[in-house]
Amino acid sequence: MHKTEPLTEAGRLMTICNSCRYCEGLCAVFPAMELRRDFAGGDLNYIANLCHGCGACYADCQFSPPHEFDVNVPKTLAKVRADSWQAYAWPASLRPLFERNGLVIAALAAVSVAAFLLGFVAWHDRDALWASDGRFYRLMPHGWMAGLFGAAALYAALAMVMGFRNFWLDIGRARLERRDKTSIMKAVGDILTLRYLDGGGVGCMNENETPDDRRRLFHHFAFYGFMLCFAATTAGTLFHYFLNMPAPYKLYQLPKILGTLGGISLTIGALGLLHARRKRDPKLTDESRRGMDMAFIVILLAVAVSGLILMLVRQTPALAIALALHLGTVFAFFLSMPYGRFVHGLYRAGALLRYSMEQRRQHSLGPAISEPQNDTHR
Repeated sequence: MHKTEPLTEAGRLMTICNSCRYCEGLCAVFPAMELRRDFAGGDLNYIANLCHGCGACYADCQFSPPHEFDVNVPKTLAKVRADSWQAYAWPASLRPLFERNGLVIAALAAVSVAAFLLGFVAWHDRDALWASDGRFYRLMPHGWMAGLFGAAALYAALAMVMGFRNFWLDIGRARLERRDKTSIMKAVGDILTLRYLDGGGVGCMNENETPDDRRRLFHHFAFYGFMLCFAATTAGTLFHYFLNMPAPYKLYQLPKILGTLGGISLTIGALGLLHARRKRDPKLTDESRRGMDMAFIVILLAVAVSGLILMLVRQTPALAIALALHLGTVFAFFLSMPYGRFVHGLYRAGALLRYSMEQRRQHSLGPAISEPQNDTHR
């Protein structure tokens, strides 16, 4: 007996799908399912985080609604997936934040931090509020800025590492071995290319059963935009501490180039994902988590847009307000990372790694061993 209704429903669907296997070529979910006869909670959370929500199995399934079997794998696994993020979150006392992780909370956090920063600036150097010299650290000393945001980033990293540890232990305590190097490389390739967001090759289902690659494209824009922004921050840190070149930077310098490209890419990706989320067929999604989904995308968009605005107005009297708003959204993003949709990338990466390891070890058994194991599912 499973702890939650979504887990119980997912177990029922996996039993039906294990008898049918029509969709086994669509993505990693079904081959992983076929290696199991029974489905513990950890197995179902692992399979749910393998799912990219492309919707192809729903469109192809002969037992989907209005059939009496009522098989809706994408929606059920979306519920299990979101529940798993909350179940694995660290510390456990903050797990209820997933239930209240909506746009209002993210917006309030950003606005309150921005107000605090503006107040700090006014107290520290009132004249700096309307300065147009582009000097960020006149508004807020580097030590304060690095300390505040460094602490928030370290906490977010620690919380996500501990959450991932809970996830990894629950899905089977798999140990990485030297021979798993090939599995790691394959999993990294699947992560970077979003291989399983293509519906088996035809694309993702959105508002109807006509597949396309829009969601995959916008995910790429958002992911690689975020990585470029992270690279810009890393480059800025190196410039500051090792080259004695503090911000702000010229348009032709590496931190500015990476940050600008990252901000533009992240803006395109976030806007595209907002549109795609609004257009998706509700039969394929967990509408009860719509607020969490939208909050995550909007906070990403706010970080990107505020950063681009800051770049444009850094030589004007609007610098202080733009900097406060940008830092406020970044701070809110850091604090919400372990308790919102951001963690789906972390757990999905872990699930893809576990899947790659399973497949390599399964193939190493050879057909004489693996074939009878498959027969036991029928």
